[in-house]
Amino acid sequence: MAVLPALLLELTMYIAPGFVAVREKLAALGSKLAPILIASAVAPYLLMSVPLGTFRLTWLLALVVLAVVITYWYRVWTGGMASDVLFLALVAALFLSPFFKEVYVNPAGKPALDIVGRLMWIRVCVLAILLVRGVEGVDYGFVPSGKDWKVGTLHFLMAACLIGPIAASIGFVHLRDVTWDLKMVLGAAGTFLGMLWVVALSEEFFFRGLLQQALLKSSGSVVVALAATSVVFGAAHLPMRGFPNWKFALCATVAGVFYGLAFLRGKSIRSSMVTHALVNTAWRVFFTS
Repeated sequence: MAVLPALLLELTMYIAPGFVAVREKLAALGSKLAPILIASAVAPYLLMSVPLGTFRLTWLLALVVLAVVITYWYRVWTGGMASDVLFLALVAALFLSPFFKEVYVNPAGKPALDIVGRLMWIRVCVLAILLVRGVEGVDYGFVPSGKDWKVGTLHFLMAACLIGPIAASIGFVHLRDVTWDLKMVLGAAGTFLGMLWVVALSEEFFFRGLLQQALLKSSGSVVVALAATSVVFGAAHLPMRGFPNWKFALCATVAGVFYGLAFLRGKSIRSSMVTHALVNTAWRVFFTS
């Protein structure tokens, strides 16, 4: 009961920017946007930590500093490839670190509450890019169109033909026995939606929407932008499940090529989100690693 208000508040703020009308109203705030974003970054933490008795002034100040850095990043450093790369490095480094687990503590141990902080981090960083930097051609949102489903599914099928054999041959995955009962179906559906609206949404926005487009603009080459983004995307998976996880990084690099192609073909991160979510869901449902 102590966590629910904070979780509902963060979910509301996380979902709201998916609507164009909300983003337009936020953009119209002008100079008032920055303090509002900073306040919104710490509000869920206060709402949760105070009743739980886990509030720490040090963590509150850390959240404020991080929110200030992200919110003012593109106001101070107005653009350029270096600015985007370092911004993305900061986003990824904090997300992959144990920071949120240390800040959003559950005194009972389980369930972990760091999801509240991770959603906040995604939301604030996305809004900084959309509203302050002003990235275009992303088509940010939660609901894929019919075209997005078609493009995303097609690229998933192409990706599966390559990623599956590679992952199996290097021993990264092994087939699992699947019993298709109601629990399995509901679990697979839940996994897909979670992947689509959190993992795929954030990673496709930052890697394809921001980095791939920035590399395309700076290099003028689709091949260079696609290849470089896929390699960086793969490298971001090195720390996962024990550093250096070369098998995971290799599979993620190959998958990144198809995510990038889906983005280019669909002209929307929602297309690559579908591909990404389907790949991750198939991995979770049909394989062990």
